[in-house]
Amino acid sequence: MKFSTYTALLFLFFYTALPAQQLVTVTLLGARTKAQLTTQFSLPIIQYGAKFYRITYTTPDLQGQTDTVSGLVAVPDDPTRVYPRLVYQHGTAGSKLGVPSFNAAQGGEGSIGLLFAGLGYVSLLPDYLGLGVSDGFHPYVHAASEASVAADMLRALVPFNTQYGVHTSDQLFITGYSQGGHAAMALHREIQTNLSAEFTVTAAAHLSGPYSIGEVMRNLILSDSIYYYPAYLPNTILSFQSVYGNLFTQITDVFKEPYATTIGQFYTGAISLDQLNSQLIVLLTTNEGDSRPLRMLQPAVVQDVTTNPDHPFNVALRDNNVYAWAPVAPTRIFYCMADDQVPYLNSILARDSMVARGAANLVATDVNSTADHGGCVVPALTSTVFFFAGFQQVGIFTATGEQAIQPLVLQPNPASTFVALHNLPDEGGRVRITDLSGRIRTSLAVSGSDLSLDVSGLENGMYLVQYQSDGKTRQGMLVVQH
Repeated sequence: MKFSTYTALLFLFFYTALPAQQLVTVTLLGARTKAQLTTQFSLPIIQYGAKFYRITYTTPDLQGQTDTVSGLVAVPDDPTRVYPRLVYQHGTAGSKLGVPSFNAAQGGEGSIGLLFAGLGYVSLLPDYLGLGVSDGFHPYVHAASEASVAADMLRALVPFNTQYGVHTSDQLFITGYSQGGHAAMALHREIQTNLSAEFTVTAAAHLSGPYSIGEVMRNLILSDSIYYYPAYLPNTILSFQSVYGNLFTQITDVFKEPYATTIGQFYTGAISLDQLNSQLIVLLTTNEGDSRPLRMLQPAVVQDVTTNPDHPFNVALRDNNVYAWAPVAPTRIFYCMADDQVPYLNSILARDSMVARGAANLVATDVNSTADHGGCVVPALTSTVFFFAGFQQVGIFTATGEQAIQPLVLQPNPASTFVALHNLPDEGGRVRITDLSGRIRTSLAVSGSDLSLDVSGLENGMYLVQYQSDGKTRQGMLVVQH
């Protein structure tokens, strides 16, 4: 689709006014049918096929200079609909190209964007600074850049939508797993704190993230525990050196040999994070008897970090905590108590801190008490899908740009016995509940502005609730959980 001259002039003006962010390129990576996505994810609730694209766009780097970064956009394949937006922040990448816009077609973490597109969201998955097409060292678990790159991707979606005929509503959902849980919480906080005039979060789900970098994750390393992900420690220290510039002069100031040489190879890009982790496990097991990451550090550094709360390491760690605020939007924190990479105490501390600060609609849930970090992905994502479904609204796009189908407010949602419908037209109408196979489960004529429906006979799952009156339709997705 080509721009008209008028549209081009509009975009020229817009991006002259906002030089820090612009859409640079769009590349179609592939497409999946509804049947293919249903098979891929073994989910009967998939509603659409999906097209997915790598976009590149500009965003400030750590020095405030313009950088070009990449990300994945996955779009449902029905152009007549108006979809909510969803940002998924990805977990720790084992290599520079182990990111959504480069691994979605191969079934990597980017395929989660295809899942959400199949469920009716326009999904955005940023690759982050220093990964994908971006230059420089990736600022790992750096909250500010995790948030800014995602916010600029949301801005880049505006010209993308215009160019490709995609329609999105004001609804915005945020989620992410592992490092992505940290990044999702950072974005959520940034939008509520500093970008509320531009975006409003509809609901958020943060999954198995290291929200407490300065306490829980710090204590894990300083405990000298056996930990089979030792590369996370140098990745974090090198990241914060690239951000703050005051942690060391040379790598041997922080790390002992033979670890420093291997870490230096990672710092220069000679080896990947996955390769670094494997090599460090071998070195630690050979020299220390097991994988105890603390023993890579110089003893003097350990002593200073342990005893001095204002050591630059401690200051940098605390600066990247993401839990000391109170979300307004409905929020869930999903975790697994047996997580072997990100201790579940991150989630408990975040919950307690947010509730203490006044968060009214926040729940932290152990979705599988025996699952490790890898095993927690599916139950955490499944819980997120059902949680978001209670708020998601998909409308029909008309020639005037208005939604022919208006949202229907359902409370409570999820529901177990009864669900209330409020602010209905006084002239009355008909309510219909349909399951995701298309079977009508309830259909009845009603009158009055408020209605209570009995859903105790419905099985656990998602349902489409429609209210039709005077040729107009209101609808919403209902989750039934007994």
